[in-house]
This record gives sequence, structure tokens and C-alpha cells, in this order.
Amino acid sequence: MQDNKRVAALVAVICLALFVFCLIERQVRRALGGGQKMPGLYPGTQMVRPTGRMILCHLSGLRLRVGHATGPPTIVISRGVQLHLLDPLGLEPTQPRWPET
Repeated sequence: MQDNKRVAALVAVICLALFVFCLIERQVRRALGGGQKMPGLYPGTQMVRPTGRMILCHLSGLRLRVGHATGPPTIVISRGVQLHLLDPLGLEPTQPRWPET
């Protein structure tokens, strides 16, 4: 009986992850408008439709620089395409959503 609960929980977690994956892809494509293509996802100047996998692959290189008493935390962007992906997702790299202390 316990094994069935574990399998059901695993399926639920996988479904939630896929749901978030699809929402990210949909948000970026909607923000791009009718063309739904952007450069920089592949090497060169090729314009392609962003997929969830491409988006998360490029955003995986982001780093959070911890803030100090004199400044808030900031997101460190190492590639230009990361900035172009954060904008349609509604994320501001200079002011990450972090609770004020």
C-alpha cells in the first residue's frame, strides 16, 4: 500500500514540474509576440522559437550575488541572452524578489 502512495506522489511531483516548465515557455513566447522567435538561443544569428529546455538551459548559468548592508542582492548575468529571457518572465535582474530584512 505504501508503494502506491510513493508512486502517486512521484507522478504528482513530475506533473507539477512539467506544469511549471510549460508556464515558463508560454510566458516567454507570449512576450515575444506574433513572431515568437528570438536570436541568441543557438550559436550564430539564427532566429528560433524558445523552448522550455532552451530557456532553462540559458538561465541555469545565472548566479545570485549576496547583498551586504550597503546594497541589495543582485543577479549576475554572464550572457546577453539571459537578460533577454528575464525580461519576458517579468524578473528584474537588479532587484531580485527577496524579502526585505
